[in-house]
Amino acid sequence: MKDGPRSGLYAVSSALLAMSSQLEVRDVLKTIVASARELLDAEYAALGVPDDHGGFAQFVVDGVSDEQWKAIGPLPRQHGILAAMLRKAEPERLADVREDPRFEGWPAAHPDMSDFLGLPIRHGDETLGALFLANKRCAKPAGGCGFDEDDEELLSILAQHAAIALTNARLYERSRELTIAEERSRLAHELHDAVSQKLFSLRLTAQAAAALVDRDPTRAKGELQQVAALAAEAADELRAAVVELRPAALDEDGLVATLRTHVQVLDRAHSATVTFDSSGVRALPAAQEEAMLRVAQEALHNALRHAEAESVGVALQKRGPGAVLRIIDDGRGFDPRTVRRAGRHLGLVSMRDRAGGVGGRLTVESEPGKGTTIEMEVPGG
Repeated sequence: MKDGPRSGLYAVSSALLAMSSQLEVRDVLKTIVASARELLDAEYAALGVPDDHGGFAQFVVDGVSDEQWKAIGPLPRQHGILAAMLRKAEPERLADVREDPRFEGWPAAHPDMSDFLGLPIRHGDETLGALFLANKRCAKPAGGCGFDEDDEELLSILAQHAAIALTNARLYERSRELTIAEERSRLAHELHDAVSQKLFSLRLTAQAAAALVDRDPTRAKGELQQVAALAAEAADELRAAVVELRPAALDEDGLVATLRTHVQVLDRAHSATVTFDSSGVRALPAAQEEAMLRVAQEALHNALRHAEAESVGVALQKRGPGAVLRIIDDGRGFDPRTVRRAGRHLGLVSMRDRAGGVGGRLTVESEPGKGTTIEMEVPGG
């Protein structure tokens, strides 16, 4: 292996430690890509995690600006050399990727690439992803690839450790999801017990007041005061439970990361393509973030379960001090003139209530056969 500053033992060790220190999957992916590009002195690096629909659940790049990445367009599909690497699980080292017979071109805004080195990331028999590098910063041999066997060996070491780090991050996220689910189950049980007891007492006290109202109005008044007190206690129980049930991921990761994860899970779970895009959104007041997440979840449920959509796009963008959330699907749609009936069926009433409850507004555009667009705007803080 080379002894240069970028491929020395210290640099490799630092990269591996950085990978293993991350717990979130996307952070692990970013660290792997950045480490690979730096260590192998390449102009571009990317890592794709495949989904079950011929695309990529996650695709992280390094060496491409945010503006360039947006201009390139949607995530790439599993085709050409990328598909071959995922299918055969073999490394690829090419002098010029554009001259390979499997090359199928790229979008107009895509940077130009020549020499190429790619390696699958595998854990046991499972291919977790594929790591690609392009444009080695060195003098290329005539007609040859700038990446050599030493580079391939170094990338292989990175890929092996990347598989461990990525698997650990996935296990961590799954463990956290299970912990959240268990905690919510516990809270639901406690809520059921507490509120059921209060409602039972309310019913008995109200019945007693009704029986006394004619023959003993004074005692009936006392019973009604007790009804009011019990109702207040039940309301307090409910408010406390709602606070506890606030999605834990929002507190830890924020709205953008929570929405992105939710969309990725739905994209894997459904045959429809579900995408997420975010631009310039910073932290919002907690109540507004929770309301936006709940509206997004309801709208996505409608699109995937009821509207039979094939494509659903979720976008979150900055608007003044606040933000606007937009969910667009290509499903069956409905006639807004029947919004009363549709509102009950699609949960539009609760979505409007959530938006209004945090000072925001909700608009719905739909037409039979032409999909639905739901937009929620909040003022920020």
